[in-house]
Amino acid sequence: MLIIRKILSILEYAKYKECFGGRVYYKMRKDFLCDYYRMTGKKWGGKGFFWLLLRYDLRYLYLIRQRKTKLRTFFALRAARKYGLEILSDNIGPGLYIGHAHNINVNPSTVIGKNCNLNKGCTLGKENRGVREGAPKLGDDVWIGTNSTVVGNIHIGNDVLIAPNAYVNFDVPDHSIVLGNPGTIIRKENATESYITMRI
Repeated sequence: MLIIRKILSILEYAKYKECFGGRVYYKMRKDFLCDYYRMTGKKWGGKGFFWLLLRYDLRYLYLIRQRKTKLRTFFALRAARKYGLEILSDNIGPGLYIGHAHNINVNPSTVIGKNCNLNKGCTLGKENRGVREGAPKLGDDVWIGTNSTVVGNIHIGNDVLIAPNAYVNFDVPDHSIVLGNPGTIIRKENATESYITMRI
């Protein structure tokens, strides 16, 4: 049984081999390895632990990818007080990038796809009443700008760029840019092409 589990683990990690140079690290979660690749532009290697000690944003990503324990909760609360980081959702795809990692708030019910960027001051929040009661669901390749707010039970499609200071409480289709408050949708193919790099 143990051998079968190891074989399945290798097959699962093989999907993300570009994140860590083809080597398998059983004790490192694959999602964090992809986060590390997107944050640093480097595959996980001998210097990985050095960067993990040096950069608080990498340490925070490592933390939120772990199973929920009292120790994880303690350090998560500490990061919330020190850096304003409250990324509480467990439904986050691989390749998360947090830019200028301060004051980023993500509701626990939020769903985030792969290769998404969250920038300083952004909020992914929940509405507690009304027709949009609930939290947002983000597709793949979504870029959330500085101080922007995405709120309510809405769906953000794939390849969507939400500009800084935008307010979004409505569904956004694939391949779109959202500007302003109230938000305005502009359809554009490859909307995040020069914004989201090192995709997995």
